[in-house]
This record gives sequence, C-alpha cells and structure tokens, in this order.
Amino acid sequence: MRINHNIAALNTYNQLSKNSELTNKSLGKLSSGLRINQAGDDPAGLSISEKMRAQIRGLNQATRNAQDGISLVQTAEGALNETTSILQRMRELAVQAGNDTATATDRATIQGEMNQLAQEVTRISDTTKFNGLALMSSTAAFSGKFQIGADAGQTLSVSMTAMDAATLGVGTGSDATTLAAAVYTDVAGTFNADGGAIDVSSYTSNLQDLAITFDVLTVGNGTDTAGTAKLTVNGTEVTLTSDSFDADGSYTLTHSDFSNIIASGESITITAGADLEADMVTTIAIDAQENGTLAGLDVSTNTLANTALTAIDTAIDTVSTQRSTLGSYTNRLEHTIKNLGTAAENMTAAESRIRDVDMASEMMEFTKMNILSQAAQSMLAQANTQPQGVLQLLR
Repeated sequence: MRINHNIAALNTYNQLSKNSELTNKSLGKLSSGLRINQAGDDPAGLSISEKMRAQIRGLNQATRNAQDGISLVQTAEGALNETTSILQRMRELAVQAGNDTATATDRATIQGEMNQLAQEVTRISDTTKFNGLALMSSTAAFSGKFQIGADAGQTLSVSMTAMDAATLGVGTGSDATTLAAAVYTDVAGTFNADGGAIDVSSYTSNLQDLAITFDVLTVGNGTDTAGTAKLTVNGTEVTLTSDSFDADGSYTLTHSDFSNIIASGESITITAGADLEADMVTTIAIDAQENGTLAGLDVSTNTLANTALTAIDTAIDTVSTQRSTLGSYTNRLEHTIKNLGTAAENMTAAESRIRDVDMASEMMEFTKMNILSQAAQSMLAQANTQPQGVLQLLR
C-alpha cells in the first residue's frame, strides 16, 4: 500500500475536473442561448456564422435603403401630381383665351394667372427636396444609385429630369435673380461718427443680394485685420463680418437674402462697427440682384393660345412619363423589399442552426454532466479514505 500518491484519488479528481468544465460550458450555453460563445467552441462554425451575420445585417440595411428610396420617389411623384394639376389648369386657361369672345382685358387677366402658374411650376421644381437633395431642379436634378443589396454592386440607378416651367416649355424667361450692379456701382457715401445713408428710392425691384465694399484708409496699428459693420434697414439691423483683407486695400462684406427687409424705395443706412471705425471708410460700392422675369406662355391672341395649347399638351405628356417612371421605381422597390425580407429570414434561420443552442439537447447534456460531477465528488471522498487502511498495519 502506498500513501505518497493516491492514484485512485488523482484519477477521480481528474474526472471531476473534466465534468466540472463541461458542466460550466453547458451552463454558459444555456444562459446565453448560443452554442458558440467563443471561438474555441466551434472555430469553423464561428467563421461561417459571422459571414452569415454580416449578410443578414446587410440585407436588413438594404431593406431600409429601399424604403428610403421609395420615400424619395414618392416625394417627387407627389410634387409632380400637383404640377400635373397646374398644367391642366393652364390648358383650361389657354382654351378659354383661344375664344375670340374674350376681350383684351379678359385675356390680360388670363395671362396674369398663366404667369403665376408658370412661376409655381418652377417653384415646386426648385424646392422639392428629400433629405436636402434637390430632386427636379433645373440646376440639380437627382441622379444616383440606391444600395438595395447586401453586397457591392447590388444597386438600382434612379434619375429624374428638371420639371421647371422653362424646361417643360410652359414658361418664358427665368426665375433666377439677375445682377443690377449698374444701379449701385460706386455709390459715394459720406461717413461720420454716426454713419451715412444711401438713397435707393429710384430702384423698382426687390433687392435679393448685396455686396458692400468698404475702401480702407487706415488701420489703427498698421496691421491688416478683419472688420465688422452694421447694416440697418427700416430698423432691422444686420451685423456683417469681413474675414479677409482684400489685395486692393478694401473690405468686402456680404449678406444674402435681404428680400424680406428691403423693398422698393427703402433706403440703406450703413453704420460703422466696433472694429471698423468711421474714419476707415471712404466710399461704398453696392451690387444688387433683382428678381427674375419668368412668365407663362403668351395667350393674348387665338393663334398664340393654340400654340400654347400644343406646348402644354407636350408638357403634360412629359410630366406623365416622368410620373410613370417614378411609379415603376416604386413598384420595383416594393418587390425588392419583399425579396430582401425573405432572404434575411432564410439566412437568419441558417445562422441560427449554426450559432444557437438546442435548449432541450443542451439541458440533457447539463443534467448528465451535473450527475457525473456529483458522482465524482462522492468517489473522490471514498478514494481519500483508502490510505487510512495503513493505520491498521501501524497498530
């Protein structure tokens, strides 16, 4: 009999350690619901399931992309629905103007409405946006790709065309602002401590934009520094800041969208700011922009009204074609969403079979290992009592 090494106890302890480790793994699987909690559980299965997870997440995001695409297309189509209504009204007016029972005054009234409708068609085209993206503007019609798949290259190309009045052929002129610099170039301003005023009473259009240039005589410490000035119009004060000193020794201060505070006949009063003192200013140059002159088709005579009818019919066809294209995009994306949902569902099921634990099967494994662990503990106690038989020999 040997007491330095209890081989039976060592063997039992070894089995107990293995059973305890397997029991802990079963507990981890049952608590997480996953068959693979770490790479060592199933290296190959982990690699495969991670690729599947990437595919599933890509499919789900592609579904959201397609839904965003539908929203974009529906935004454009909703705007064109109103454009169609406007064109139908313009056609009705052209038919009315084509009747020679209408007087010149009647046709002038009709022309006024035609002008307003043409401007509204252009306004809808220019202001219809989705997430800040212009959709049908004459300067930035939407053209892009929707990522509707989980992998590279799985895209849908979508393009739209400008739907403004000029492009559709139902308006003449342009809604763009035009520079009226000749009205204000090199206007002299007399400045003192209280500033000075510029008379614009002869101006007949709304001001849209201003570029105000200050000629600088001196800068206090001889260093080129930026300055500020305040422009006050009818009690509304705007602070203008020049961020750079021009090469010709002047500051150029700009501010956009004055149309809400400057109207025809109003005066512009310039006062010096804290950083741009009055004795630094000698002259002022003001560039102004005036509104565009977009008008509807001329319907002042029977002949012109009939010509307008032809142009409006063509515009209606153009808009209808664009709406039809947008509708086909919508239908296609709806089918895309259904297909993506089915693919994601099937891929999730496949990933689940690899990654998720079978709770019933794992519970049986846990029960077995739990019983074996308890049995090993009991046998370890028995093995530890065997060396005590040596005491009988020592008596």
